[in-house]
Amino acid sequence: MSDVETKTLEAADIMRVMELLPHRYPFLMIDRIVDMDGDNSGVGIKNVTINEPHFQGHFPSQPVMPGVLLIEAMAQTAGALCVHAREKTDVPSLVYFMTIDKCKFRKPVVPGDQVRFHVKKIRNRATIWKFEGVAMVDGQKVAEAEISAMLVDSDEAN
Repeated sequence: MSDVETKTLEAADIMRVMELLPHRYPFLMIDRIVDMDGDNSGVGIKNVTINEPHFQGHFPSQPVMPGVLLIEAMAQTAGALCVHAREKTDVPSLVYFMTIDKCKFRKPVVPGDQVRFHVKKIRNRATIWKFEGVAMVDGQKVAEAEISAMLVDSDEAN
């Protein structure tokens, strides 16, 4: 018998992502999440297509995915991990994006790219989580940031 314990990582398809997040088209930025390790880490996946509404104006002759949407996708990946991890005990209704730190954009993301948002928990206190995130296309870093979010029940949000 081996002393090494095998850990099974979870995944969430688009239907599961929509159960975890309140976002919908055109603002749902991730298509699925793989390698989910509780609220510790995971990888969100976004398949970038030319028919997305932001490409009509950003930029019509040379479409580039807005950097702010890359960071939003990173935050959605992290938020979905938090909700998924707490689901067995205390299911929050909303995830509020709180901060963006150390944000850098390294390379444009264009239609046809598949972006992988690698997020890893830095810390968590009560209902606030902080993650480091890296967006990758074909193994190259395209963006990075530290983000934090707060989970709240809908009755607390009003």
